[in-house]
Amino acid sequence: MTSQHIPQRVVSLQPSATVILATIGKLDHLVACTKYCVDVCPEVLQRGTKIVSDSWTADAQQIAAAAPDLVIAAVPYQEKAVAQILKSGARFLGLAPKCLADIYTDIATISGIFAAPDEGERVIREMQNEIAAMRERTRGKAHPRVFCEEWPKPLIVSQRWVAELVEAAGGEFVGIPGTQTPAEAILRENPDVLVAAWCGAGERVPLEKLIADRHWSEINAARQGRVYCVSDELLNTPAPTLVRGLQALAAAIHPQDFPQAPGLRCITSAVTGKER
Repeated sequence: MTSQHIPQRVVSLQPSATVILATIGKLDHLVACTKYCVDVCPEVLQRGTKIVSDSWTADAQQIAAAAPDLVIAAVPYQEKAVAQILKSGARFLGLAPKCLADIYTDIATISGIFAAPDEGERVIREMQNEIAAMRERTRGKAHPRVFCEEWPKPLIVSQRWVAELVEAAGGEFVGIPGTQTPAEAILRENPDVLVAAWCGAGERVPLEKLIADRHWSEINAARQGRVYCVSDELLNTPAPTLVRGLQALAAAIHPQDFPQAPGLRCITSAVTGKER
């Protein structure tokens, strides 16, 4: 691929795309991204990258003002957001990963567009090796039942790639990934570990309030003080940052075998609300 066919000015409306560009060494092509991209890739601010609205609230004028030759965004969208992206007139790449295999494909696709297939393969291989190594470390251990959520109201179960990471970290995933579920159903499932990674919330999930509001104090996880918050960007960004999310999950599922991980916070008592 000659350089004239490689996008020179990219607008990323999706944090995962920004992370992928960074890991393959192509961040210098990024001219605009969202505030959520900054959370996972803070170096974009040092480059003077413009901040624009995300995939759900895309603005054609903002995009056009950045004069991109490629916009990378995520689906599903609100229809009006799609219309805004198309209205900008730039070429448009939409990502819709559901599982780890899809994420590897997205990495390969983006690296191919930027004539960096070897870098993309390296990133994919490193992710796969980390996950395989974790799976090996947890082989033969007891598999506690783990419920992970990505949104509180309505209560939405985390995505399929999170379920895959939970299993690699030595847990049994509770619920149907990516679906809405009533709090009462989780109460009946009685998981041993609860993990809240709310989209856009970072580490600011009120764990004690979550347990009280849903009347979950009798769930095994609450009784045993195994209610956790994992930073949003570590589990909800389908990119190489998921390796850090995997480490946080392992520390939550098997705390006796894995050290406390960055981005992981645990409630110590559903009654007192004290946290560590």
